[in-house]
Amino acid sequence: MLVVIAVMAILAGMLLPALSRARDKARAVVCLNNLRQWGLATQLYATDHDDFLPPEGSPNPGDAATNVGWYIQLPAVLDLPRYHAMPWRTNAALEPGWSVWICPANRRRSNGRNLFHYCLNEHVNGTGDFNQPVRLAALPGPASLVWLFDSKNLPAVGRWSFVHTNLHGAGAQFTFLDGHARRFPRSAYWDTAANRARLDHPELRWLP
Repeated sequence: MLVVIAVMAILAGMLLPALSRARDKARAVVCLNNLRQWGLATQLYATDHDDFLPPEGSPNPGDAATNVGWYIQLPAVLDLPRYHAMPWRTNAALEPGWSVWICPANRRRSNGRNLFHYCLNEHVNGTGDFNQPVRLAALPGPASLVWLFDSKNLPAVGRWSFVHTNLHGAGAQFTFLDGHARRFPRSAYWDTAANRARLDHPELRWLP
């Protein structure tokens, strides 16, 4: 009996790390698919709106009366409920489940007012009162221009310092303005020694 228990313990020790890696990989695949859907929604929105991108909106959208922002316009393209209809938006006790809004590897929950796992790059067309209409065709190098990304913060719109540094195998995933999504290791966008963003990666541009 003791031999059987010992063998089972050894097998469990061998299997658990493999199961954990498989779970992490599955979460990363779901997240990347979410970002691809947002990228597709952006392309469809531009096609239907004379090539204009959706407005970025307020970083911290307050109430259901809000009618402007990527979190309003893009869900409509995907025929999804708007952000303000999500019960987990203000209730940290609710598990969001599988949702295009949620990265399954990100354990951050609402602060009682707000929750975004994906953040829009504020430098593309401005945020809030500074939003300016921008046509997709007017932006150079859309395949390397960041649009949405895995965020370590709560707001809907932000800058390079918001990128998560410890998801998906110590990295983060990004959607670009040609619609594709891709994972990058932390070293590609974050200087750990200096504790600040790296802005010199040719495939990760923040400024048009």
